[in-house]
Amino acid sequence: MLPPKLAIISPCYNEEDILPDTIPTLCRLLNMLIEEKCIDKQSYIVFIDDGSLDKTYQILKENTSPQIKALKLSTNKGHQYALLAGLHFTTNKVDCVISIDADLQDDLNVIPQMIKQYENGAHIVCGVRTNRDTDTFFKRKTARIFYHFMHQMGVTLIENHADFRLLSNKALIEILKYKESNLFLRGLFPLINMRLETIEYTQKDRKKGQTKYGLRKMMSLAISGITSFSSAPIRMITGIGLLLFLVTMALSFHVLVVYVKGDVVPGWASISLPMYFLGGVQLLSLGIIGEYVAKIYKETKRRPYYHIEDILE
Repeated sequence: MLPPKLAIISPCYNEEDILPDTIPTLCRLLNMLIEEKCIDKQSYIVFIDDGSLDKTYQILKENTSPQIKALKLSTNKGHQYALLAGLHFTTNKVDCVISIDADLQDDLNVIPQMIKQYENGAHIVCGVRTNRDTDTFFKRKTARIFYHFMHQMGVTLIENHADFRLLSNKALIEILKYKESNLFLRGLFPLINMRLETIEYTQKDRKKGQTKYGLRKMMSLAISGITSFSSAPIRMITGIGLLLFLVTMALSFHVLVVYVKGDVVPGWASISLPMYFLGGVQLLSLGIIGEYVAKIYKETKRRPYYHIEDILE
């Protein structure tokens, strides 16, 4: 059996500090895998510059090599779209791809194991973190809540798996059949129902630069994941409405009994608190419905996922 042709895909956004370390590190890894005949000698690395505002693309242009290819997106579209651009670019050009973040916090030592799993018949091999020591206490807790909530919503996700994964070309072809604009890639892979394996690894500390995935982006990704894969929040609104109706009927019966007994006690609390409570529930419900409507609006426009300004090959 011939070794597979591999493409390593790495999205970048304002990574001028870490790229001078990332590029030679990935090149050494690629050469080692070629020398050990784990992959084909025509394998390569694809960096996707997600509309960076610093010298990221300039650094990529200065490191021209047959092993290095790069795409420059004209605007910042977000990590998921940058990754999708890399998947589009490599589909039907290689046997398999491995996506990894440019900060190289993911363990490169498990990549040979991923390739071995692919050779044994796996189409998707997901890297699963065994530690969250590099995260803040808040991020660890919110991540656990997120995965638990997604499970309760009926969404299949691999816990502690981000975007460090191997995909066969067959899996790439199937993934690209999904045309939705609201991307949550890690939720799509379980849907194609191809053989999926996991490999555990320990994530390292970031050596240079700062994470580009702040609280706002993490919250946006979580909301996108929930609303893209589950209609349970809409059903929850119906459930809350039914519950409030039953509570209102019970309170109405109580008020009637009190009135008959003549024990009516005037007070603002009996009026104000239910009013504020119902107002809050209505606003929350409108917000959830609005999120779904916004997604429908975005899907109907069918705008391009991204625009490529330049390609280095």
